Amino acid sequence: MATAMTPRNRAGRMPAIPSRKMGTWKMAYADFLTALMAFFMLMWLVSGVSPESRAAIASKFKTQSAAGAAVLPRVPDEAAELLSLLKLSETLSQAGDSVILTAEPDGVRLDLVDTSGRPLFESASGALTAEGRALVSAAAATLAPLPNALSIEGHTDAFGLVKAGYSNWELSSDRANEARRLLEAGGVTSDRLLAVTGLSDTQPLDAGQPHLAQNRRISLKVHLITQP
Repeated sequence: MATAMTPRNRAGRMPAIPSRKMGTWKMAYADFLTALMAFFMLMWLVSGVSPESRAAIASKFKTQSAAGAAVLPRVPDEAAELLSLLKLSETLSQAGDSVILTAEPDGVRLDLVDTSGRPLFESASGALTAEGRALVSAAAATLAPLPNALSIEGHTDAFGLVKAGYSNWELSSDRANEARRLLEAGGVTSDRLLAVTGLSDTQPLDAGQPHLAQNRRISLKVHLITQP
């Protein structure tokens, strides 16, 4: 509690009891209650965000400085234009949380993710579900007319497999090649493919939650024609 002391001395009289300025603590207490209410409102809003949306938000802040602070990478104009073009795709926009678009310094990443409402893969299998095949085919229809080179990555969650001799490395590679076959069937020519890679569970969308369903995904990197 803040207290201000004001001595009042008058000649020929006993010193008066110092007066106290009351009320300053009330303002501090009111500020504390306001901050506390704002904190609870924030927690309430965050609790209503779906895991898919949290994963999408987290993916935008993956780039970290050496000191650990989040930094925004420089995105070339070509990448920004390519991102805007892909966002205009009606087939991709209809997929909702199953598609995550991210501009990067060397291109645009298109993540096709597994969600509870739309599972992308059969359980512990490289085979795509009917929804997964439709989603990859929609991506192929959008990417086929473009001249950009592509890289395909298959990803898994951190759950292990019980099948002997078959790990998440083989599983992620099978998923990447399954996507490759569908992309080629959808008009993406093989000469545009730079790499088809299985990355197991090494690059989760949310590093703090490697077992999330969203980590089971196909990641399509659309490379810039003019490299930065």
